[in-house]
Amino acid sequence: MNEKKMHYIFVYGTLKKGQPNYHIMTDAKNGKTVFKGTGRTIEKYPLVIAQKANIPFLMNVPGTGHHISGEIYSVDDQMLQFLDEFESCPDMYQRTIKRIEILEWGGKDDLPEERTAANTIECFVYSTTSYQPEWLNLPHLDCYDSYGTHGLCYVTHLDR
Repeated sequence: MNEKKMHYIFVYGTLKKGQPNYHIMTDAKNGKTVFKGTGRTIEKYPLVIAQKANIPFLMNVPGTGHHISGEIYSVDDQMLQFLDEFESCPDMYQRTIKRIEILEWGGKDDLPEERTAANTIECFVYSTTSYQPEWLNLPHLDCYDSYGTHGLCYVTHLDR
């Protein structure tokens, strides 16, 4: 039987559980998605809320900002392609591989073979090099929540 290749992806923004676009991750017509656990970036990055729609952007500026917390998923090719389109990749976001520290994992018998002794895994992450320079002056977050105390609730595509 030909098993479909699955890819690890790390989400830190509106695609997380309880956030405005989480439904995209659970819609089977977009592809297969399996929640694996939680993690955070090994390197520090600036995570900001920008633009009129209050969009979370992880700027690809390693060494600046915080270790970013998020969720790790296993997705199939169909979901990965859907997410590329949803994230306007490669124009708005670029999908790159980043090292993620595993904080919690679903099943101990399901730990990824690809993880290292330091309990890290390589995941695709949507970050951006296509940002306005002044975004670096915005407050840097370590964990995104659309409904957080910042008062910058995400504006969905339908409401823009």
